Amino acid sequence: MDGRDLELGELLAAAESAPPGASVGVVAHDLRKRFGAQSVSFLFVDLLGERLLRLTAPVEGDMADVPERIGLQGSVYDTVLRSQRQHVWPDGQGGRRVISPVSNRGDCIGVLELTLQHTDEAVLEQISEAAHALAYIIVTDRRFTDLYQAGRRTTRTSLAAEIQHQLLPSASCCEAPQFTLAAGLVPADDIGGDTYDYTLDQDTLHLSITDAMGHDTESALLATLVTGALRGARRAGCDALRQADHAQEALLSHNRGLATGQLLCVRLETGTCELVNAGHPWPLRLREGATEAEEVKLAVNLPFGVAAPTSYQLQTLQLRPGDRLVLLTDGMQERGAAAVELATLVGETGASHPREAVRTLTTAVLDACQGNLKDDATVLILDWHGNEKTARRGALAAH
Repeated sequence: MDGRDLELGELLAAAESAPPGASVGVVAHDLRKRFGAQSVSFLFVDLLGERLLRLTAPVEGDMADVPERIGLQGSVYDTVLRSQRQHVWPDGQGGRRVISPVSNRGDCIGVLELTLQHTDEAVLEQISEAAHALAYIIVTDRRFTDLYQAGRRTTRTSLAAEIQHQLLPSASCCEAPQFTLAAGLVPADDIGGDTYDYTLDQDTLHLSITDAMGHDTESALLATLVTGALRGARRAGCDALRQADHAQEALLSHNRGLATGQLLCVRLETGTCELVNAGHPWPLRLREGATEAEEVKLAVNLPFGVAAPTSYQLQTLQLRPGDRLVLLTDGMQERGAAAVELATLVGETGASHPREAVRTLTTAVLDACQGNLKDDATVLILDWHGNEKTARRGALAAH
């Protein structure tokens, strides 16, 4: 057994030389060589968040196993994904079973599972490093293969949902020094209208959440038009107001229908947020120390696609370190979902990671509607940490 430290350059070179769907095998070969690892596999979550798909890395010369589907709820894998901590326990045969989170910038890609005969703190640390390296490898490789996308579809996915999943960011969670954000959309296998988006440049975090009117493929095509217009404007350096103008022009030019939206540009240095509300539900804000979220009562302009003589209004919202901002679509507030006290639930989950808070909120709405939502339900949660300068200002303002 070769216990030398992980040589990241060697591992990345081996991964690049292998087919894009063989990343797990590359990492498994490295772990077997260094630690005598056995039964190495990678597991990732399906679109509905209900099952895991296990990809087992075969020993050289053996045939690959058929991917195995495993229930997620209440499993040890669920615990590892939620806590983002390595789990180790006896395997019942004198060895140790190790499960490590495979994550990139807060995005939970899956877990790495293996068994070892001998473990110590240094070995477990290197397995964690290998799992982290695997995350980067998969993020790169999934540009070239449908293996991971196809594996996440454990139920039939509608055409509208397939179109809209391509509009969403590839990662539903992102962590940075100044903020943490996470988003979720249900029902994942039959969506038709909602989108969320984010991107980060040198000094600004851009966020958007939109709801294209209608259902099925028509709303998916409308969502494509809106998202394309917003991204094109954003990438050309436009602020939230000009992004809104581009979305409006696109819908009027193509006569495709209406869409509501909320566009935000958050300055990383100050926490100042410039935003446009185009007929969209008000966001909720949980300020540090509060037990219940409050509505941020913005001026509401007309939805995109409505011909009107007035232009959109650029508004300003100041974020303080410790703030949690919750953006949502009207599916989170539909008649069946009204039984969920969202403001209270946001307060109750205030200490949870945004990723877990999103899961709690969307599950509560889905349960309240008995799994039969009449409209998409989307939520995006932003935790604002600020930088050292803004954190100090926030602390002084609190006193």
